[in-house]
Amino acid sequence: MMSDVVKAVVLGIIEGITEFLPVSSTGHMLVAQRFFGLGEGAFWQSFVVLIQLGAILAIVMLYFAKLWRVALGMFTNPDDRRFVIGVLLAFLPAVVIGLVAGKYIKEFLFNPWVVCFTLIVGGAILLWVDQLYLKPTQHDATRYPLLMYLWIGIAQCVAMIPGVSRSGASIVAAMLLGGDKRSAAEFSFFLAIPTMIGAFAYDFYKNRAEMTTDHIGIIAIGFVVSFITAMIVVKTFLTYVTRHGFTFFAWWRVLIGTLGLIALALGR
Repeated sequence: MMSDVVKAVVLGIIEGITEFLPVSSTGHMLVAQRFFGLGEGAFWQSFVVLIQLGAILAIVMLYFAKLWRVALGMFTNPDDRRFVIGVLLAFLPAVVIGLVAGKYIKEFLFNPWVVCFTLIVGGAILLWVDQLYLKPTQHDATRYPLLMYLWIGIAQCVAMIPGVSRSGASIVAAMLLGGDKRSAAEFSFFLAIPTMIGAFAYDFYKNRAEMTTDHIGIIAIGFVVSFITAMIVVKTFLTYVTRHGFTFFAWWRVLIGTLGLIALALGR
C-alpha cells in the first residue's frame, strides 16, 4: 500500500504538470485514482482541489511584476482597468454554471468513461485547431477586446466536464477568436487565478470540519510539490508552444484516453 505522503507527492506532481497544459488535470487525476488507486475517497477528492492553489501561486510568482502593475494601475490606467474587467467577464460564466449545475456535473459526469472519451475528443479538437491556418490579430493577453474575454469565459465552462481541460478550452477559444498561441496560453494562466482560487475557497469551506492536523500536513506536501512542478512546467510550456504548437499535447490526450478506454473495456 502506498503511504499518504507518497500519494501526496505523486498527485502534487500530476497537478503541477497538467494544470496549465491543455491535457486536463482533473482528467489525469481521475485516471490516476481509478487505475492506480491514488487517493480514492472523500478527503482525496478535496485534496486534488486544494493543492491547485500551489499551482496558482506559481503563476502569481512568475507573473508577479505584471500582475502588480495591473493591480496598481487599475484605478488610474484605462488599459489595466479594462483587463481586470475582462478577467472578471471571463470568470463570471463559470461561477454561474458552477452554482447552477456543479452538483449534477460531479454526480453524473465524474467517471472514468466520460474522462477517457473527452480526453480523446478534446485532443482531436486541439489537433484540428493547431493545424488551422489562423492569422492572429491579438498578441497581448492583457489587451484582448472585452467581448473576446467573455467568449473565452463561456468556452471555459465546457471544461466543467472532466477531461475537457480548462486551459485547453480557453486556449482553443482564444486562438479561434484571433489570439496567437503564446497570448492564448498566457490568458489561460491569468483566468486560472480567480477560477481556481474560487474552487479552492468553496471546497475548503465545505469540508473544513473534516480537516485534521494530519490532513493539513498532507495537503501542505501536495501544495509545495504542485507549486514547484508548476513553476518549471509553465516556463517550459510557453517556450515550447510558441515554437511547436499543441500537437504533442493533442496526441498525448488521445493516447491516454485510448489506453483508458481499453483498460475499462477489459474490466480494469
